[in-house]
Amino acid sequence: MREMPEYPHKYWACAGAKEGYSGVALLCKTEPLSITYGIGEEEHDQEGRVITAEFPSHFLVTAYVPNAGRGLVRLEYRQRWDAAFRAYLRGLDARKPLVVCGDLNVAHAEIDLKNPKGNKKSAGFTPEERQGFGELLAAGFTDTFRHLYPATPHAYTFWTYMMNARAKNVGWRLDYFLLSTRLLGALCDSKIRSQAMGSDHCPITLYVAL
Repeated sequence: MREMPEYPHKYWACAGAKEGYSGVALLCKTEPLSITYGIGEEEHDQEGRVITAEFPSHFLVTAYVPNAGRGLVRLEYRQRWDAAFRAYLRGLDARKPLVVCGDLNVAHAEIDLKNPKGNKKSAGFTPEERQGFGELLAAGFTDTFRHLYPATPHAYTFWTYMMNARAKNVGWRLDYFLLSTRLLGALCDSKIRSQAMGSDHCPITLYVAL
């Protein structure tokens, strides 16, 4: 990251207690007006999950939302996170509109994963997580991909490394660009780069005229 001169402004955060556990980064060509880390709540700011950059016309929030975990051991924590993160975003949105991006660790609707019937008790597709994401959208934010492509099936951003899942396109859509709903007039496109290899996730790209 330090050797990328095309992005002179670089910011990152990571989990303090668990090396390699979680983290986010933000690379900018234009220097933000300000940078903040976390959401301002100690319970949720120990794992390097949020960076917020302020620009003249908007905030950009990059996030790696906690996974509910194997056996849903963190589902209760995830629900607290969802409520706190939603409140944080609403507070920012009251000041200026937002772009939110990252691994939000939820497939919102059945169209957003290959096997919805078999995953209703799986992390990322529980009723609680889906409801939390729905409440976030209802708070004034729009899922840009589904806004533009409401009925496009088999559009995923994550595939487990097991069982040759990517070659079979047995995946989940866990990565999102959300916009403050009042910015929809500026939305140009939201793309999933499923042919880009190198991870169990693929990149996504937002085109917005701000």
